[in-house]
Amino acid sequence: METSKSKITGFLFNRSVQGIFYQVVTLGFVALGIYYIVTNTARNMMERGLASGFHFLGVESQFDIQMTLIEYSPTSTYFDSFIVGLLNTLLVAGIGILFATIIGFTVGIMRLSSNWLIAKIAETYVEILRNIPLLLQIFFWYFAVLRALPRPKQSVEFFDSVFLNNRGLFIPDPNFGEGSNIIFYLLWATIAISIGIFIWTKRRQNRTGERFPAFYVSSALILGTFFISLAATGFPVTFEYPELKGFNFKGGVQLIPELVALTFALAMYTASFIAEVVRGGIMAVSKGQTEAAKSVGLKQGLILRLVIIPQALRVIVPPLTNQYLNLTKNSSLAAAIAYPDLVLVFAGTALMQTGQAIEIIGMVMGVYLFLSLLTSLIMNLFNRFMKVDGER
Repeated sequence: METSKSKITGFLFNRSVQGIFYQVVTLGFVALGIYYIVTNTARNMMERGLASGFHFLGVESQFDIQMTLIEYSPTSTYFDSFIVGLLNTLLVAGIGILFATIIGFTVGIMRLSSNWLIAKIAETYVEILRNIPLLLQIFFWYFAVLRALPRPKQSVEFFDSVFLNNRGLFIPDPNFGEGSNIIFYLLWATIAISIGIFIWTKRRQNRTGERFPAFYVSSALILGTFFISLAATGFPVTFEYPELKGFNFKGGVQLIPELVALTFALAMYTASFIAEVVRGGIMAVSKGQTEAAKSVGLKQGLILRLVIIPQALRVIVPPLTNQYLNLTKNSSLAAAIAYPDLVLVFAGTALMQTGQAIEIIGMVMGVYLFLSLLTSLIMNLFNRFMKVDGER
């Protein structure tokens, strides 16, 4: 009898059993909370006569959007407006991440320069940009800079084909004729081959210690394929140039001031944080690595590119991922200057017209969650690729 009691006591006080018990209880409370929220919401919607479901996505939106990357009109559906807003969000986030990375890495390296003036310029940039609220920076670029530009008739011209005014930036529009598909297929193929070359180079260098000029080979492969395919297909690319007609430009591609202001603000603001991340990553590498590289005759540029940066990336990538996530989520501030992103178009106009708050907000939240998880996955894979043999 005592033996059975001791077994029961031992079972109840077992850490694994207690852990499972507490997890089950916690999940039970979470499930009850979700059940209460769902049932309470459904009851309140029924009492107020509010419809639920996603049937509204197939209804005509009956509103126009200032900037679209796909064909769209007021007769398009709400689902089309969702796609337009999503593409506009991806556009500003993608461009912002690209420029923020370039500026951030440059400023971060400048902060460690032995030149006093360069280091102070970089430090001033970081301290000013990261301490001014992002929303104010968006307003600065939009109202104080872009809206203060001259009217279309007094546009600032670049090479007689690019025009900058208070309506935005007008650039030539490339038109791809017959045979251009072949060029794109070949480019995608060479990009895939180039990625394979980088992977092979990384493994070869870890195995033998020998370097291979993967960047130069890949660049020559991509550019060579592009120009050769252009010549072989008879140059099927023409350009439509913007022309001033009346009070505005017609033709070409118009980058609206809202897009330019938002991209500038996001890139400059996020770059100030990336610069500190890069500086911290480089400083985390032991000084002995630099001294050892100098002892074998490597120049400063090669030391930075071949010795310091590859090791610093393992420290840089995790916080860099956070900055990419912040930039993507901060793009929702676009509504402040009426840039037609996902929040303004779908969680704003579409929500007010349909009243489907739960469905629309849920879809928007799901999009930002998916983009964050996808960004984290890509950066984790990159960090794993940059791992030096012997590291965990």
